[in-house]
Amino acid sequence: MPGRPFPLSRRDFLRATSGSLLLAATSPLFAQSSSIVAVRVWPSRDYTRVTLELEAPLRYAHQVLKGPDRLVVDIEDLELSGKLKDIVSKVTPNDLYIGSVRAGQFKQRVVRLVFDLKQEINPQVFALKPVGEYGHRLVLDLYPVNPPDPLLALMDKQALPADMVPRDDKAGGEVKPAEKADRKDERADKGEDKAGRSEAAKAETRTGRAQVTRMITIALDPGHGGEDPGAVGRRGTYEKHVTLAVAKRLKAKIDAEPNMRTMLTRDSDYFVPLGVRVQKARKVEADLFVSIHADAWVKPTARGSSVFALSERGATSSAAGWLAKKENDADLIGGVNLGTHDKDLARVLLDLSTTAQINDSLKLGRAVLAELGNINDLHKASVEQAGFAVLKAPDIPSILVETAFISNPDEEKRLLDESYQDKMATSILKGIKAYFAKNPPLAKSRMASL
Repeated sequence: MPGRPFPLSRRDFLRATSGSLLLAATSPLFAQSSSIVAVRVWPSRDYTRVTLELEAPLRYAHQVLKGPDRLVVDIEDLELSGKLKDIVSKVTPNDLYIGSVRAGQFKQRVVRLVFDLKQEINPQVFALKPVGEYGHRLVLDLYPVNPPDPLLALMDKQALPADMVPRDDKAGGEVKPAEKADRKDERADKGEDKAGRSEAAKAETRTGRAQVTRMITIALDPGHGGEDPGAVGRRGTYEKHVTLAVAKRLKAKIDAEPNMRTMLTRDSDYFVPLGVRVQKARKVEADLFVSIHADAWVKPTARGSSVFALSERGATSSAAGWLAKKENDADLIGGVNLGTHDKDLARVLLDLSTTAQINDSLKLGRAVLAELGNINDLHKASVEQAGFAVLKAPDIPSILVETAFISNPDEEKRLLDESYQDKMATSILKGIKAYFAKNPPLAKSRMASL
């Protein structure tokens, strides 16, 4: 059947290692049963995705070979076209998983791709049916056998005790009288005594027990990415680029706070399934999850910023329900391998949302929405709710921020403006800080609070 792997003999696979595969212009073309529409390569820290977009479904087979590590993919009824040869130039030197790729005629009516690997990988090769603007796709996801630990990556930012923070006078720098006065005022504002001890430090002296203010972890989720561009403005602006730009600005601001750190669900242009975004946040025991998007509507006059939370009882408006469905369709557009879908993850996304999480999400959403109203019109004056899959972490307050309408020409222009992106990031941070001022984070494990 089309789209299903076909068997190859061991002898056939051994032939792939006996010599070089050449991209010879003299190679005969195959039957015109199908051809390549586009070839795309998406490198990232998490994995590398290679996508072949085709006119029709094809049969394929793959195998991982050792000594050296290679991924071999054979595709039936495909011509060796110029677009397929482009895959060679699309692999960049900074790709963590692919060293180089070769393509050539393996035998009649079969094209062979050989990926020379930089490390041991666990490939997922699967076909996708046409959806949106895409035709048939053959997807090759190259995941590392030993993936990076997102929690360890956060350990680079640790809160230092007060007596370990470098001081200008100890470093040999003279402290000027004006600076001393400023520091005195700062100590007063912070409730510190002349020795610079905070109320927590003085309480520790009195009780002999440490008063711990732990590090707050925030998961920032730039919407869409890679195969999934999100909404596209009239100027050709991709939502996925805007969301990443705002998220990076917000990350820099949060990381500059003494007791906060962030984790990005993606830090470059690649696709991350909705469930994996939730998993990443839970793995680092995030205190909050903030998903950043740019809204779109069929009419270009729609405008303003919005904030959404999860709903257990359906959408609060038809527009919110429509938006949730559109965002949840990101997995269809981006392309998820349903054959490896984690049943436990599916249960989390479907069944474990809690009333407490939603209540906290609404509090966070209101705080952020109040700040967004200072820099942009609000599309709705209250936090809306709908069944967003990306907000279904059962133990993490989660919101989705629609920064502005990318479908509105004026707001699309603002979304491209670095000054507006910076104001947006500042407003979201102010909302987060206002939320924590009224809802201090609970204590967590030692590992998560380092």
